[in-house]
Amino acid sequence: MHPNGSPMMKRPVSSSHTSLNQIEKPPSKFVQFWRRIYLPLGFQKGYNFPLFFIFAGALFGFSLARLSYLNIAGNDSHSYANGTSPGEWYWFSHGIYRVGITLHLVTILPAGLLMVWQFLPVIRHKFLIVHRINGYLVIILSIVSNVGAVMIVRRAFGGTLATQAGVGLLAIISTASIGMAYYNIKRLQIDQHRAWMLRAVFYLATIVTLRLIMILSALISSQASGYDTTMSCGEIFSIYDTPQNVTSLYPQCGQPGSSDDTRVIVQASFANGQAEQIGTSLRLSFGMALWMALFLHLVGVEIYLNLTPRESNRLRQVSYERQMEKGLEPFGSAGLTVDRWGDAEPWKPVEEVAMADPDKIEKHGI
Repeated sequence: MHPNGSPMMKRPVSSSHTSLNQIEKPPSKFVQFWRRIYLPLGFQKGYNFPLFFIFAGALFGFSLARLSYLNIAGNDSHSYANGTSPGEWYWFSHGIYRVGITLHLVTILPAGLLMVWQFLPVIRHKFLIVHRINGYLVIILSIVSNVGAVMIVRRAFGGTLATQAGVGLLAIISTASIGMAYYNIKRLQIDQHRAWMLRAVFYLATIVTLRLIMILSALISSQASGYDTTMSCGEIFSIYDTPQNVTSLYPQCGQPGSSDDTRVIVQASFANGQAEQIGTSLRLSFGMALWMALFLHLVGVEIYLNLTPRESNRLRQVSYERQMEKGLEPFGSAGLTVDRWGDAEPWKPVEEVAMADPDKIEKHGI
């Protein structure tokens, strides 16, 4: 009874309390099994490990499968000379293009194997020195590989303007992203370092998706008539063992006055065509596949970053604490952050947010 004599009303249980009890149910056996796999690797969220397994695994597997290309001019079937698109080796076997392809392959393949370990949390948490050394290696190898790619782009898969523009853009944005990531980690802006390093790796991994789109496109275009392009006689001669095989198929290459620079029309046929027809199919598809893959990776990484704001907020707070220890001002925004260079509201640490609006901590997961 209430002191005034009226009966006391029972206070209803809040819906938030009820929902909390519902949420705190014991995890299922599947969740327990899944946690036993990803928690020892340092992953705290259940969705992070499958994403790592798919995307990092694809990059690692692709780089591992292409390690035989380090034997650039070898005679075995797995060397770059024999494994590349028909006609490519004509250009890359000598001169500046030989230097460029060597520079590209001996750097990008090790970089592809090393960069996936940068995203394994257990290494960052327990072996930070390994993370740092590996990071420097990835940065150096990636930038040098971009130099090699730019050197060979004029002849890569026909060297069309679409291909040159795509490779040039890829080299610029990946190098710029690496530079942004490096600057931000030097300023202990860990949230921005994470974002820009993710962008850099996603951009560089475009080559994996590119190959899938290119092969699929080559198969589809081979089923339709009317797809063709030109190849030089020199490229075709480099494919066949004897000149007679070339001149029987392409008489223009054997006519008086013809040279290695003489160009002939080659029909695209990937599935059942001659070697030069397979090379033509890949040339026709490469530029388109590059731009499509680049678009997918550009959009995909931004979607992921926008879907993981809690992790970004957490790392922003860590950046704030470490910047205070080192005296890097402004604390929490010592790197390249939007509140310094854009019109965003000034960032505030958890302590100040809690004093002004306690509910915001839980609402935004800071």
